[in-house]
Amino acid sequence: MTLTELRYIVAVARERHFGRAAAGCFVSQPTLSIAVRKLEEELGVTLFERGSNEVSVTDTGERIIEQAQRVLDEVAVIKTLACELKNELVGPFRLGIIFTIGPYLLPALIPALRQLAPDMPLYLEENYTARLADMLKRSEVDAAIVAEPFDEPGIVTYPLYDEPFVVAVPKTHPWATRKSVSSAELANESVLLLTQGNCFRDQVLALCDRLQAGPTLPAANTTHALARTLQGSSLTTIRHMVASGVGITVMPATSVGPGDDALLGIVPFSPPAPTRRVVLACRKQFYRRSAIEALRQAIRNSALPGGVIPVAESTMPAQ
Repeated sequence: MTLTELRYIVAVARERHFGRAAAGCFVSQPTLSIAVRKLEEELGVTLFERGSNEVSVTDTGERIIEQAQRVLDEVAVIKTLACELKNELVGPFRLGIIFTIGPYLLPALIPALRQLAPDMPLYLEENYTARLADMLKRSEVDAAIVAEPFDEPGIVTYPLYDEPFVVAVPKTHPWATRKSVSSAELANESVLLLTQGNCFRDQVLALCDRLQAGPTLPAANTTHALARTLQGSSLTTIRHMVASGVGITVMPATSVGPGDDALLGIVPFSPPAPTRRVVLACRKQFYRRSAIEALRQAIRNSALPGGVIPVAESTMPAQ
């Protein structure tokens, strides 16, 4: 039994005619007829009732031809997969991205990647860092864009850019007209944070933990206002909470949009401003290395706002 014979019987069943089936398979009718008869003898069944003007499929033939079509469909899938493996920029790419990066990077990234790899559509998974780490290990996503620290066994990271933090305050806040704010000054403010599970929350808390340990703070301030903060589920929610006068917050610079000036006062940090490093993570043995490089290049081409500082390219390790 061969794939060619399976193609022949599927063609005969479709055309209900040996001559038309042969023409569709680009072979002579005797060649096709002999092959079909040979398969029937091998299986010990009759697949077709031959009439003078038309061919009909037997009940047994219906079931066998149905299975033959499934086999041919699977063969087509294998060929497509082989083609994708030869060309790593063909076929879907499953990209994970954390909540505090996705809405601000993706609008620029998607068209930039389409220019470099038009046959590689993105399937996106927006989630928390811990969940994306699990999905990477389980091969549920091909790569993930996260913020450091991100140290997982079997995962390699490539630095993309350093993103500064800014302070968002209500328009009526005394800081709204200032040129900059020092990190130490946050200790005496009600700072709104993201809910637990967001890595950006941890980065803001780490910043303020360093403040608590600093020598400039009186002992009475070691438990500062962050211990009494309200929380929001997203940067958008927190943005509106700040605009309503509930408190202030720290935001990644790329999350500041052109409409925020009407609602908020956006104040940069005094040097050295706190930043986060954004990285692209993938499994060490991930085979689509050209796809990873295309994604890195697309991010470099995205021209992100907010004073983002691209990190110098690093070489992908040999497998």
